[in-house]
Amino acid sequence: MQKNKPSPAPELTHCTCLALRQAARQVSQLYDRHLGEVGLRTSQYSILAKLDRLGPLSINELATMMVMDRTTTGRAVRPLERDQLVTIAAGDDGRRRVVRLTKAGEARVKAAVVQWREAQREFEASYGAAEAAKLRSILAGVVSAA
Repeated sequence: MQKNKPSPAPELTHCTCLALRQAARQVSQLYDRHLGEVGLRTSQYSILAKLDRLGPLSINELATMMVMDRTTTGRAVRPLERDQLVTIAAGDDGRRRVVRLTKAGEARVKAAVVQWREAQREFEASYGAAEAAKLRSILAGVVSAA
């Protein structure tokens, strides 16, 4: 029987985009493992949690908050609508599409928060809580600068 070999360290790259994407994929996989327990992916949880915190948002507002384009955001909320976790309806003027959490969506977010916290703890245990806080601050600066 062959023992599992530790994963090799990623090759250091001079490409900021590649380094960020590799890190994002690695962290997303960790969170997806935990959130999968409640039937969500990290991207879906992020949308539901944002709606839970801020209330109903237009697709454009949600896209801006998620740092996504409108079309991608629209595609991302459709499975949530299909699963009856959100509703998408016309806004006040009929041109805007507004996304709202349903009662089922609220319940799913509540269950998912437990799994999200577990993923958060696991990441901070391996990376360091202070370093993780510093990383979030640096990444917020990246989003602001871009």
